[in-house]
Amino acid sequence: MQWKGEWLARGRGARSLLAGLAAALLCGLIAGAPALALDFTPHGTQPPLKTTLENSSGCQGCHRGFSAPHNGFMPHSTWSGSMMANATRDPLFWAALDVANKDLPGVGDYCLRCHTPNGWLGGRVVKNGGAGQPANGAMGCQLQGDYNDDDGSANDYSGIGCHFCHRVMPHGPQGPQSQPFAIGNGNVWVDDESLCTAPNGQFYGGPCRRGPYTYVNFELEPPHGWQPSALHSSSEFCGTCHDVSTPDTDQGPLKTLILENGTATTRPFPIERTYSEWKRSLFADLIFRDGLQSAAGSELPALAKGQTCQNCHMPNSDDPLAQACGMNPEGSRTGNLPTHRLVGANTWIPAMIKTLYAGASGFNRAADFDRTIAWARAMLQSSARVTATITAFTAPAPGAPGQVSVRVRTTNLSGHKLPTGYSEGRRMWLNLKVFNAANALVAESGAFDAATGVLTEDSQIKIYEVLQGIWDPVQPGVCRTEAGGRKVFHFVLNNCIAKDNRIPPLGFRPAAPGDANGDEVRPVNYSYAQTAPGSGELVNYDDTVYSFVLPAGTPLPVRVEANLRHQIASKEYIEFLRDQAVAAPAVPAENTLCAGAPGRPFDVGPQSLSRGEFMHALWSDPAYGKSPPETAASATVVTGN
Repeated sequence: MQWKGEWLARGRGARSLLAGLAAALLCGLIAGAPALALDFTPHGTQPPLKTTLENSSGCQGCHRGFSAPHNGFMPHSTWSGSMMANATRDPLFWAALDVANKDLPGVGDYCLRCHTPNGWLGGRVVKNGGAGQPANGAMGCQLQGDYNDDDGSANDYSGIGCHFCHRVMPHGPQGPQSQPFAIGNGNVWVDDESLCTAPNGQFYGGPCRRGPYTYVNFELEPPHGWQPSALHSSSEFCGTCHDVSTPDTDQGPLKTLILENGTATTRPFPIERTYSEWKRSLFADLIFRDGLQSAAGSELPALAKGQTCQNCHMPNSDDPLAQACGMNPEGSRTGNLPTHRLVGANTWIPAMIKTLYAGASGFNRAADFDRTIAWARAMLQSSARVTATITAFTAPAPGAPGQVSVRVRTTNLSGHKLPTGYSEGRRMWLNLKVFNAANALVAESGAFDAATGVLTEDSQIKIYEVLQGIWDPVQPGVCRTEAGGRKVFHFVLNNCIAKDNRIPPLGFRPAAPGDANGDEVRPVNYSYAQTAPGSGELVNYDDTVYSFVLPAGTPLPVRVEANLRHQIASKEYIEFLRDQAVAAPAVPAENTLCAGAPGRPFDVGPQSLSRGEFMHALWSDPAYGKSPPETAASATVVTGN
């Protein structure tokens, strides 16, 4: 906490909301009460619902596959291993939640809204329909069920479930003019009617289930109330949670963006901008064109503009047996069934949840996680291309060293920045290895030690990442991302961006209406060329030049391997989560933190450890590895003799 006190002591005029929060940090942790009585989630449908969300287990009878072929396309089977389905089982999320609540007591309300819609809309987080605030609700202590329960009605740990997504509406209950659809921070409108009127005029108990289909002549019509919804096939649907800003409280944005030159804006601080990155790319263009190629080459033939999030993350199944419901004929949805894979590049946490909770002694879905991991790995490997070219070569002599220089081009093939999403601890980097003719390693950049989790940040390393921090106004002013020589990650307190060199998507134009300078999404302290002078459109590739000394007598030829690696959580981030948990005032062990809450004490999860310590223990366990990096793309080039 010393680093925070030092910054508060400086530049009192720039402290913003921190001034009123400093005293609350010490006393608010155990009480879990929101500092300054802020409402962190005042927009969209508010809890508690009149008609509660139904559990996802109730959907599996019709929408789950019970044999190998069907598990590859049925909605419940493809969803159930995803991070969407397990957002409330994620130990990394819980460790980060404790840091957020420690930095700003009560802000967990804002985090849990997206991670447990069932618990939040059920009034078990903070808001409880005026009946008083649940004790430690923002800590997640009042949630029903536990980590290894299945998705039954009494389990809030089942993540983003079927009924939540299929009850989202394009506007509020008073109509589109007064309560419009909103992008970001999970500010969704949820159908809370007690009776559904289907297009055929029939009435069904409970709200309508909404999706992108109209059943002509009621062919394949489901046996429950339904309404066609164009929203569900649009990227805007995904943007409700995949653009994340500082909490939009009832008193305004918690943090506003300070630019790298010290200019204070009134713009809510942009924490994640995956949707906006897509929106400002060629993928969001509504006019289709065939034969498109990137400036980087011909890796993108016949790419059609107008690719939605669902096109990549919910790909259609061409399986000849494809069906959405077990009561429909096999093959009735071949080529017309968006699978609910919903994967990104995360293979580490699904593997962890599988072992911790999804085995036979838990909710018994281990095979679903295996499919998710394989799909995520394939998604990552389709996201980028790496090419390598030798630009200079001096052969080593018996008594003199040689040299090889290599240009590596990394091209982003995805529909958003590479990498995208949650910034804390997430990164990609280039690992270059030089081998001699005897296959011995003679030089390397970007070496990762699997035993220690240390990434060697040598003088040539290229790391693609976004680093967010807290502005220090002392002249000349700087966005601080470290304290005491160590990286810090204060999610809800950040108000500036020190670095963003992530590779833009194809056709990326940072500027947009309402953001003329592109401040929410543009590169920071890094530059990408424009595709044409004055176009405002950035290239979707990055070039890096490496130079390696070849020891005298190195056997030729020399082979250079370039690998683009992706990592979910860095060593520095995991250690930060642990250190924040144990630093005074320490975050209690989870069963102590939630003592007296429903179902406590738990016999799974952190139990006698704080969540930060638990996450560090998992990271240290050889069974899970230290967030082992995945390879997204590779290239090899060989010198002449």
